[in-house]
Amino acid sequence: MEVEAIAADLAAHPSIRGKLDIAASTAALGLSGRAVGRPGDDAAAIARPEGGWDLFAGEGFMPQFVQDDPWFAGWCGVMVNLSDIAAMGGRATALLDAIWAPDTASADALLSGLREAASAYGVPIVGGHTNLRSTELNLSVSVTGRAKRLISSFEAQPGDVLIASIDHRGQYRPRFDNWCAALDVPNARLRGDLELLPQLAEAGLVDAGKDISQGGIVGTALMLAECSGCGFDIDLQAVPVPPGVDLARWLRTFPSFGFLLSVRPECLAEVCSLFAARDIHAAAIGRATTRSSVDLTLGEERATFWDYAASPYLSLSKDTAHA
Repeated sequence: MEVEAIAADLAAHPSIRGKLDIAASTAALGLSGRAVGRPGDDAAAIARPEGGWDLFAGEGFMPQFVQDDPWFAGWCGVMVNLSDIAAMGGRATALLDAIWAPDTASADALLSGLREAASAYGVPIVGGHTNLRSTELNLSVSVTGRAKRLISSFEAQPGDVLIASIDHRGQYRPRFDNWCAALDVPNARLRGDLELLPQLAEAGLVDAGKDISQGGIVGTALMLAECSGCGFDIDLQAVPVPPGVDLARWLRTFPSFGFLLSVRPECLAEVCSLFAARDIHAAAIGRATTRSSVDLTLGEERATFWDYAASPYLSLSKDTAHA
């Protein structure tokens, strides 16, 4: 597929366009990237008087996903929240869950997934909300954490190198673009992999980044670019792809462990080597630019995936204000 077709298909895909809903909510709430907690980051960061940051994040799930695969949805309720905290350079401290189900039996698999993931990652579930008289099964999970030094969505700078760090040791879950590399692995590996992010932040190796969420590599790059007020050129030939996986699908995939990090060029080798030491693929896939777009390149071909100046995405740059 030619690069223009890849860019066009990705820009039209529901997993990419779903993030457009965020702007409507933040506008209605009067929030911007300058608001308390800095909406647009993976977690709200509140400065602590004694130093460091309190972190808060939460995830709600697509009802169809929860109903089709409730155990895995419960597991993801933990996993994705811990990824958000790690993406900020933090360590999670506690989780809260809110579940809706028609009855107790319908909630069993969902709660089992939550419990087993919390145990695997070593973060306690400390409370939440339960409704066992709902017509449908659904889930929301929130997390608290702390960081000594932040990785932010607002700190990418032109000239930075864009690193994709993704655990390829997994496979797709049926029906969805979710790449799971977190099941049937030692708990110590799960915890150690996430611990790498706060270590990178505290060592001053990474200032800017996001976890790769729904929308995949390209959608996450777009969010990072818009928040930071820069652009990115992504070299499709440089993107590591697991064997047998289609490139276009990989670019929109939601991995269980995946981060985009915008780092200073002098930090590139050390950052990649630290991921490699844990058998996690990490590679430079592009550079930050002064433009307002995420562009895809393939040899001599170039196509704009999205220009947020022409079509705002999150509308949460540090310079955007809502009345």
